[in-house]
Amino acid sequence: MFSDKVKKYLAFGLWAGFSILSIWYAFCLPRDLFKGTEWSAVVLDRNGELLGARIAADGQWRFPPGDSIPEKYRKAVVEFEDRWFRLHPGVNPVSIIRSAVSNLRAGHVVSGGSTLTMQVIRMSRGRERTMRQKFIEAVLATRLELRYSKDEILGMYAAHAPFGGNVVGVEAAAWRYFGRSSGELTWAEAAMLAVLPNSPSSIRPGKNRDRLMEKRNRLLTKLFKKGYICRSDYELACSEPIPDEPERLPSYAPQLVDLLASGKTVEAWKSYRIVTGGDVRKGRAVRTTVEIGIQKRIQDAVDRHSDNLAKEGINDMAAVVMDVRTGEVLAYCGNSSAYRKRPGMDVDVARSPRSSGSVLKPFLYCASLQAGKSLPFSLVADTPVNINGFAPQNYNMTYDGAVPAAEALSRSLNVPAVHMLKEFGTEAFKDVLKECGLSTVTRSADDYGLSMILGGAECRLDEVTGVYAEMARRLVYGDGDECDGGTDGFPLTDRVALWYTMEALGEVNRPDEIDWHVIGSVKKAAWKTGTSYGYRDGWACGATPRYAAGVWAGNASGVAAPGLVGARTAGPVLFDIFNSLPGISPADDGRQAEIPEWFPEPLPGEGKTVRTCKLSGFLAGPYCEDTDTITVTVAGAESRSCPYHFCQGGRTFFRLPPAMEWYYRQKHLDYPFSKDDGDDIPEGSGPLPMEFIYPESGAVISIPRQLDGSPGEIVFNLAHHDRSAAVYWHIDQDYIGETKYIHQLRFRPSPGKHTVTVVDGLGNTLSAGFTVR
Repeated sequence: MFSDKVKKYLAFGLWAGFSILSIWYAFCLPRDLFKGTEWSAVVLDRNGELLGARIAADGQWRFPPGDSIPEKYRKAVVEFEDRWFRLHPGVNPVSIIRSAVSNLRAGHVVSGGSTLTMQVIRMSRGRERTMRQKFIEAVLATRLELRYSKDEILGMYAAHAPFGGNVVGVEAAAWRYFGRSSGELTWAEAAMLAVLPNSPSSIRPGKNRDRLMEKRNRLLTKLFKKGYICRSDYELACSEPIPDEPERLPSYAPQLVDLLASGKTVEAWKSYRIVTGGDVRKGRAVRTTVEIGIQKRIQDAVDRHSDNLAKEGINDMAAVVMDVRTGEVLAYCGNSSAYRKRPGMDVDVARSPRSSGSVLKPFLYCASLQAGKSLPFSLVADTPVNINGFAPQNYNMTYDGAVPAAEALSRSLNVPAVHMLKEFGTEAFKDVLKECGLSTVTRSADDYGLSMILGGAECRLDEVTGVYAEMARRLVYGDGDECDGGTDGFPLTDRVALWYTMEALGEVNRPDEIDWHVIGSVKKAAWKTGTSYGYRDGWACGATPRYAAGVWAGNASGVAAPGLVGARTAGPVLFDIFNSLPGISPADDGRQAEIPEWFPEPLPGEGKTVRTCKLSGFLAGPYCEDTDTITVTVAGAESRSCPYHFCQGGRTFFRLPPAMEWYYRQKHLDYPFSKDDGDDIPEGSGPLPMEFIYPESGAVISIPRQLDGSPGEIVFNLAHHDRSAAVYWHIDQDYIGETKYIHQLRFRPSPGKHTVTVVDGLGNTLSAGFTVR
């Protein structure tokens, strides 16, 4: 019929056409069917429970797909949509022929005949439903079956099927309609979601609920007849009501959810051990270390206390809880009472820089011990100080003259802390804070000055709590492999210094005035409070061998409140938190039983054993008769010896510098501590016999006017070992008066720089420069 030449051309044409079709068929399916899909930001706790979610950029609630399809939903959707799903190659010819006949008889489309695979193709392409498009979908469906497994195809359907309104995907639908994950659905709930994508715009919860129930129950009957459901479950499922309206999604740790939903700082948070997997930027749910049970309890406690404080104008509160061993964040409350409308309610205060008050004092104490700048109980000056106009005061507005360093920490005395920082060095302490991970300490040490230790440095609650956790971790676990959450480069590593720090913090009085020494059931904690200048920030941070926690109270707007004191506002919340935490952490790896109830003492060989003066706390000198034997840091063993004991005429005396002595004597009636009468201490022996209490050298003074408007005066104040000594006063070489017994003198110098000089009867001379504004 055809010549050989024509046959060859026909054969080549058929071969070429087949090759072209084969190539087209091989590449017709896009590599990523749902490229560009916008996903909701979903944040989960450590066990996969939903903490919160944020709607996708296109306005849809579309949760990232899970690792598997729940069994109940799998059976329900296959039975309803495509009973032969496991057998056909993407297209079911019987269904197509049946639907074609039905459509021809009706004159319009009444039945689609699409398989689940074809529906996946249709959802990915978003084209109009025509016969031509259905043919293309059928071809692409067969190609899809060659690339993916049946379970993967079913997963695509479950993730992208519409469920009414702006709800897309079975996981979002489960949470929106039933308030639980798809893996926790009942048979009735799974069946309802299986039938919903069939006509989501006309039948859904809140619209034609009766018709929806009929469709659901018909599907349940089919599942029952196939033996998927027992009779009792079937009857219960058919009696379950259809939900009225979509549920509100869970909202725990909303500030944390907002942060992680932004996708901007996920990597940074990995170093804080709060994110363990996922990335909203890649369409994956973010899993955190938060434990939802602890989160609920902490959030309830924070909201309850915050609501009470709001009556006093203290509107906001934040709290962070960490596991000591791992450094994992178990609870994160960026702010309190989301239901209470107010300015700043959406501010994540836990990550906002705030004035630190006194919460950094433990870091200074520990660093000083580690560096040998101080010993645990060495006396620190507690006398009025004025350094270039900076004149700190203790909270109770009194002075002790001298106080052991550990006691100064546990009592949170400001003036001794300033003296310790002056000795340690502001630049060195700033470096310690930076190495501890306090990212907001960015200004120069000169800019901060000595106020750095009293709130001059702004800090974040999450980072400060992390330092307390790291200190506890180093003390309990050391630097070995067991220290799972250890931070590289952390500067406070000496376990002797850490132990003395925790011991001092364990002596801080609790806000509820409960003595843990007496009541064994009360949990002991090493903790510290802080109150910023002007009553704008209240802090309480602490640690046990298992947990570390931090609480901040105040106003996110920065408005002050008269009662905003850390011990009163944040302290009670901190102990509510510690008392509510479980005995075994959710981060337990089987070693929790080995964790002691309190911080263990340093091991033998850690540090050095030395003799210290019982009166001064310094290393015992040649004239120190009463001594203690204690363990100190290696650097501390090389520190200075007692500067207050001296020998005169074969007799040993203990004497403080005059200013320290003047205040110290008022609190210690048995001072001076001498085996002889203190009044017999020879004059001219020991330290210089007199010292200015006010002004200090370099002070900058503003003289206020009197109530009647007349110019005010400076009250010069001096301490002298000999209370009966006569002291002669001079300003810039001009004699201005004499004092005896009480060495105070009132004088009004002119503005500018001046020098005050005093001379006693033995010829001892002392001078101090000051400036009058």
